Amino acid sequence: MTLEPFGARLRRAMDERGPLCVGIDPHASLLAEWGLNDDVAGLERFSRTVVEATADRVALLKPQSAFFERFGSRGVAVLEKTVREARAAGALVVMDAKRGDIGSTMAAYAESFLHKDAPLFSDALTVSPYLGYGSLSPAVALARESGAGLFVLALTSNPEGGEVQHAVRADGRNVGATMLAHLAAENAGEEPLGSFGAVVGATLGDLSAYDLDVNGPLLAPGVGAQGATPADLPRVFGSAVRNVVPNVSRGVLRHGPDIVALRDSVERFAREVRTAVTSV
Repeated sequence: MTLEPFGARLRRAMDERGPLCVGIDPHASLLAEWGLNDDVAGLERFSRTVVEATADRVALLKPQSAFFERFGSRGVAVLEKTVREARAAGALVVMDAKRGDIGSTMAAYAESFLHKDAPLFSDALTVSPYLGYGSLSPAVALARESGAGLFVLALTSNPEGGEVQHAVRADGRNVGATMLAHLAAENAGEEPLGSFGAVVGATLGDLSAYDLDVNGPLLAPGVGAQGATPADLPRVFGSAVRNVVPNVSRGVLRHGPDIVALRDSVERFAREVRTAVTSV
């Protein structure tokens, strides 16, 4: 059975639970901070704890696939379980895999994460459009078919991103703005929210030169340890702030492995984000 479109499910989750995404990033230093070994057992304990503490109270959970893949097939098995349990507990799952390729290879990546019967099926997938936006067509098509969504890298917060995303095309529009325009076209006419979103860094400052109103969600990394605060969101995103889903990873995860402390941190961030967004 095809799911209700991701955008509609996300809008409802944001309204009910608050617009917050928590990353599941079990890198070695965090495992050590939690007193866990940098092995599959530590990976499983970490992931299970984050899901138990947060999946029933946040709109989105975002596992970073690389931190699971580094342990090989056993790590991927933990990732499958993490996705399954997070979704069962009520969170929408965004797989942060940043896949990008062409033709049959892009189609295979899409099958891995967006086919409803895939072991790693997720509600949405992060993708890279820098082989040309059209290279994402297989993922777009399968996402529509399955009721899933995409988050397309558009204006990322890493300093290196500017050399590609700020490059100016012959028509005078830069590459980042071009990606936003493609997404606006994908989401045209969708209600209450389109399923094709952009990744736009919360640390980028004034983005008033860009049309961020793509009628889709804006996944905004950078809140917390990277320096952005919930109070910054209206200034960065302007009138599009209601569709912003700020991602917090270390700002929440550093409170583990104590489940109560993790939940308190999530609730604080969610409250601050909701206050910032509704103040506009």
